[in-house]
Amino acid sequence: MNIQRSFKDSEHQQSGSLYLVGTPIGNLEDMTMRAIRTLKEVSLIAAEDTRQTRKLLTHFEIQTRLVSYHEHNKSASGPELIRLLLEGQSIALVSDAGLPAISDPGADLVRDAVEQNIAVIPIPGANAALSALIMSGLPTDRFLFAGFPPRDHKSIGKWLQDIGDRQETIIMYESPHRLVKTLESILEHVGDRRIALTRELTKRHEEAVRGTMTECIAWFKEHAPLGEFCLVMEGMSAEQRTELDEQSAWWNGLSVSDHVAHYEAQMARKEAIRKTAQDRGLPKRDVYNEVNRN
Repeated sequence: MNIQRSFKDSEHQQSGSLYLVGTPIGNLEDMTMRAIRTLKEVSLIAAEDTRQTRKLLTHFEIQTRLVSYHEHNKSASGPELIRLLLEGQSIALVSDAGLPAISDPGADLVRDAVEQNIAVIPIPGANAALSALIMSGLPTDRFLFAGFPPRDHKSIGKWLQDIGDRQETIIMYESPHRLVKTLESILEHVGDRRIALTRELTKRHEEAVRGTMTECIAWFKEHAPLGEFCLVMEGMSAEQRTELDEQSAWWNGLSVSDHVAHYEAQMARKEAIRKTAQDRGLPKRDVYNEVNRN
């Protein structure tokens, strides 16, 4: 059990705090006042790409010490950052753009901090996935963030099968040179659903392409994809979900009479008819009439 009261307990906390600071995804005006203040006040800043982050710090005149933390050095850098936190230093974690710890090694540092009862405090900011979702025109009440699709054809097929029958709107990232292949794989495994593809969010060349999978594939075959993309795809409809469930049902291929007969071996006919009707989503009277007709 781990209970964190981020600000109430701060005066009595011996360890430092790990701040997850959101940074702009393109437009520097999206940097919040709180994010700037936090980056100035912490002991050090851990960045995915120090060269990229240094540009941001220079723009906002932030002189805090900067260190590197990324996928290739996390096994060495992570424990050292935890040690500094336990000694009382506060650290801000930033990614190249947007919120840290989403599809990057920051999640590992957060996990380790939580295990050591170190306070982890989010400093909200811009996020490409949610920005793309709210401008997509697709349902926003339920959604699934799926990250980057696998690279090889066999793996992406299984990956799409795993998420393809979800009814939530699905969000994923993709690079420009793989975009068309990924769209073609989606069309093959999931079908011709509606999708919105956004790029260069908050920047001068911000663009959204909305349409069916087929329409978007045709568009990008004529207009070369540029920039990193966020894909927002509609989930499986309730009708499609019902159809899929029926296709995979154990009784698929049985006649109504055979379906009832299967249950009659275990229970009375009246109950067998009721269960058959429930399986098939039919009125009991229709099942009764079908059985008696035979």
